[in-house]
Amino acid sequence: MRKGILLTGVILPLFAALPVFAQLAAPNESGISLGHLHLLSKNPEAQKKIWVEAFGAQLTKTGTLELLRLPGIFIIINNAEPSGGSVGSTVDHIAFSVKNTAAMKAKLEGMNVPVIGPFATLPDNLRVELLEEKNQTLPLVMHHVHLTTPGMEVVKQWYVKTFGAVAGTRRDLPAAVFNGSELDFLPAQMPAAPTKGRTLDHIGFEVKNLEAFCKKLEADGVKFDAPYRELPNFGLKIAFILDPIGTRIELTEGLAGK
Repeated sequence: MRKGILLTGVILPLFAALPVFAQLAAPNESGISLGHLHLLSKNPEAQKKIWVEAFGAQLTKTGTLELLRLPGIFIIINNAEPSGGSVGSTVDHIAFSVKNTAAMKAKLEGMNVPVIGPFATLPDNLRVELLEEKNQTLPLVMHHVHLTTPGMEVVKQWYVKTFGAVAGTRRDLPAAVFNGSELDFLPAQMPAAPTKGRTLDHIGFEVKNLEAFCKKLEADGVKFDAPYRELPNFGLKIAFILDPIGTRIELTEGLAGK
């Protein structure tokens, strides 16, 4: 438990010296960092309005692709009817640390976003957790993605092996720790639904030398949802894989400097 507390404790200080609209966290020793969260929304403008006005996201673009930039993460929103919210999928919720939760909750409630305890429910039933960290210098920082699965330890070890994450714990539960963020694992009695087609369709990792990384994954037997390809119009290289419980993961090279 002590090891996990120490690992998680390095996340917030890492961002202390970053500008308000920081780029992604530094990659780990495997050249990987958490990159983006990709949402499906039946009303993207309403979803975007909350991210910009309540959370302080900054709008940016790569080619025609619109990105919402927050410290440590990009948010991408597509116009589509999701098959379900985040709860019930393998990614139950996402979490941000905030300097002042009362102020953040007031902003959200002023925009008719329900807030119960530490959880806000955004449009399309996207669950977002707010963790107060009064000592951080930034108003809001990406903290974790929370996955739910009966086999927490097995899935954690998959992320450790595949992405070079550091094995840790948070609140006595498994965590896979990256620079500036982590994946936390919540126990479940039954397998959750895959993320593809849900409000949070997939999570993304930014990878140095993606083509070589994909070849390594193929050799290791990792299941691909879409093969490696280059998108010159966006200045990106991408591929899609699935984790052992059906979480859709986009691998990108080129987001870090956006």
